[in-house]
This record gives sequence, structure tokens and C-alpha cells, in this order.
Amino acid sequence: MMEAVREITVWTGVDYRQPNHDYLLDGDRVVAYRPWGTGEVIKCSGKLKIDRRGRKFEKLEPNPFTGFDTASKEPMVIEVQGSKGAVYRVNVEERNCTCPGFTFRGNCKHIEAL
Repeated sequence: MMEAVREITVWTGVDYRQPNHDYLLDGDRVVAYRPWGTGEVIKCSGKLKIDRRGRKFEKLEPNPFTGFDTASKEPMVIEVQGSKGAVYRVNVEERNCTCPGFTFRGNCKHIEAL
């Protein structure tokens, strides 16, 4: 379930003003954020995790992140045939693949082709 929050952490022990942002979160993943709580919304890949330890947040009402599909949906997965005939599954949103190359290197030609 997606939730819109504003960070209200008071940062101590730093010589500069640490920015607090508005976030659209899907669990512990950042879907989008708005720097310093103003300006343009920046969409994220959803791979970035946010660590809430030692930080404070408040729920934003109404949700300022308009235009984002907040309904849970299945990821887009494409089946591709490998060079030796095996079929692999590529998750388009998460940019991962079931082929051995991706397993060992974290990247593969199937992802690059996207």
C-alpha cells in the first residue's frame, strides 16, 4: 500500500541543513519524492529503500503525488529466448532476469536489449 509522508526529522551533529523531503512510499521503497517538500515530483525506480531508523515522518493529507497509480499491480514480465534456446523471464520494472548471466554479473544482454 502506497503512503505519502513528509520527513520531519531534526538533524543534529551536522554543519549544514539536511534536506527533508516529501516521499511516496510503497512499504520501504521510494516510488517518488519532492525535494524539500516543494517543486517538481521526481519519480524513482522503486528499487531505492528508505531506512526509517532514527527518522521521523508525518502522513500527508491530501496526497500531493497525483498521477501515480497507487493500486497494487503485477510487474511487467517478458519471456525471452536465450541464444541456446532456454526461455528466461525479464522483469521490466525491476530490471532483472532469470538467466545465469544476470545471476552472476547483475546484468545481461536481455536487460540491455530493453
